[in-house]
Amino acid sequence: MKQLVLIRHGQSLFNLENRFTGWRDIDLTDEGYNGAREAGEILKKHGFSFDVAHTSVLKRAIRTLWILLHEMDLVWIPIHNSWRLNERHYGALQGLNKDEVIAKFGEEQVNEWRRSASVRPPELSLDAHQYDLSDPKYANVTKKDIPLTESLLDTEKRSIVYWQKHIVPDLQQNRRVVISAHGNTLRALVKYLDNISDEEVTSLNIPNSTPLIYELDDNLTPLRHYYLGHEGEVSDQSIPRHIDLNDPTNCDWIG
Repeated sequence: MKQLVLIRHGQSLFNLENRFTGWRDIDLTDEGYNGAREAGEILKKHGFSFDVAHTSVLKRAIRTLWILLHEMDLVWIPIHNSWRLNERHYGALQGLNKDEVIAKFGEEQVNEWRRSASVRPPELSLDAHQYDLSDPKYANVTKKDIPLTESLLDTEKRSIVYWQKHIVPDLQQNRRVVISAHGNTLRALVKYLDNISDEEVTSLNIPNSTPLIYELDDNLTPLRHYYLGHEGEVSDQSIPRHIDLNDPTNCDWIG
C-alpha cells in the first residue's frame, strides 16, 4: 500500500480579508500558523511519517509545510518546490474583495467563474503580468507557461504534469509523500485520483489545515481516503467534501 497525504495551507491574510489570492504571494495569519502546527501534531500523534515533500513556490503553502514538518521532527527530508503546484491564477480578480467583485460583475457572472471548470476570469493586465514574468521564482519557467488567467481545467492540466513526472515516481518507490498546496491544485489532484467529473468537481471543497490521507494500491488507484483529526478519521459530516455553491458565502475555497 502506498501512502499519500494532502494538506491545504493554513488560513492566509487574503483568506481572512475575503480576497481572491491566486498567484499573489500572501503569508499565513496567526490562525494559519496554528492550523499548520495542529496538522503536524495530528499526523505525528497517529504515527505518520514522510520520506519526501512537494509544495508550490508560494509562501503560504511552503510555510505550512515547514511548520508541519517541524512539529513532526522531519525538517531534514527533501522538499521539492514547483510553480505547477501553485494556486489557480485568478487573473484580474487577484487581490480584489470577493463581495466587491460580486457587486461589480453580478452574482451570476461571479458564480460562473466559480462553478465552471472551463471558464477563465478576466486576464491580468500586461503590467501585472510583467511582474510575474520578472519574479525570480519563475526564472526557470518558460514564459508561455506563466498565465494571464486560468480555469480550473488549466490548473488541473499543469498539476497533473507535475504529478506524473515527480510524485508518481516517489510513490512507485514506496516513498511516503506529503503535498502541501492550495485549494484548487489539491482539488485538481483529488479530481484526478477519484475520477470526479468536471461538473462534480465545481463543488468539491478542500478545507484548510486538515490532513487528507490517501491509501493507494500498487497501480496508484485509491483504496480509500479520509480526513484525519485528533481522534482519528473524521466523518464526512464533520468536514464535508462538497459545499453548496448556491450559497454565495461558500467561497472560502477560492484562491
